[in-house]
Parts: sequence; C-alpha cells; structure tokens
Amino acid sequence: MPVSSETKKRFALATALRGLLMLAAGLYAVIWPLEAFAVLLLFGGILLLIDGALGLWSLTFGGGKSGNYWFDVVANAASLLLGVVILISPLLATIFTVTFISTLVGLAAIFVGVMQVVVIVRERESYLRIWPVVLSGASYVLLGLVLLLFPLLSAWVGMIIGGILLIIFAIGLFGWAWRIYQASKA
Repeated sequence: MPVSSETKKRFALATALRGLLMLAAGLYAVIWPLEAFAVLLLFGGILLLIDGALGLWSLTFGGGKSGNYWFDVVANAASLLLGVVILISPLLATIFTVTFISTLVGLAAIFVGVMQVVVIVRERESYLRIWPVVLSGASYVLLGLVLLLFPLLSAWVGMIIGGILLIIFAIGLFGWAWRIYQASKA
C-alpha cells in the first residue's frame, strides 16, 4: 500500500524534531556534563519513585500476588525509598551513584582484562600473534583502574562522549528526515 506524500512529510517532520531533541540533549551533555548527569539521575529518581509506588499499589490493591510476595514488597519499598532519597538530595545521590556505578564498571573491566590476558597466554600456541589481545586486556585493566580511581572524572568524560554520540545521531536523523522529505516531493 503506497504512503501518501502528506504522511511522508509528517514523518519527515517528526524525524527532524527527534533530531532536534537529540541535538539539544547532546549539546547540553557536552557543554554541561555534570549538570546533564544530575538531570539524568533526577529522571531516574522519578522513575524509581513511580515504579515503587505502582508496585506497592499493585501488590496491595491489584491482587498481584506472586510466589515472591515479600521479596516484591521489599523491592518495591526499596525502589520507592531510593526514588525519594534521590529527589530529596540529588547532589548526594549523584556522587554516590557515580561512585557506585564507576566501581562496578571498573571492577568488571579489570576482570575482563585479566581474563583476556590469562586466556590468551594460556592458549598462546593456538594464535599467530597474542600481543593485540594482551594489549586489549591491558587497556581494559587500565580503564578499570581509571574508573575506580577517578569516578567523577569518568562520569564527566562519559557524559561528554555520550553527548557527542547524541549529536552524531541527531545529524543522522536530520539526513534521514531530509531523504524522507525529498521522497515525499517525488
């Protein structure tokens, strides 16, 4: 079934608006990375608050009883409490969240890097060259150490990289919107 030119134009406009939103978010993240992270955390706090409240409401009034009833009650109450804590003190929650996430990702990166090196050294006779994998494993370990030692700096750099990726994505959306608009004229 063919799509009308008006529908294509509306789709092109919607795609361009998505691109504009991505561009604004990307520029915000590049120019003000720590503030962007705080905004992202606030949205997460709102989501946790709503999720916890709806989960408890569902367990209380919705008849949503499962085999893990008390686990669900505790999980939803913790979600609600964490959402309230984040909304009451976003700066404190930002620092704790950044440190916690950086620690988890840092430990995972160190683990992956060490495992890469151990596996490639143990099975080196199966490979023509082992130095690229050893270098990759060492870079994972280095990344993990940076994340563990400098969590706030890592979040700052991560937000800037995320902002750059959003800007690139926005440019792609603008190109796609332009192609759809040109197709609507044909």
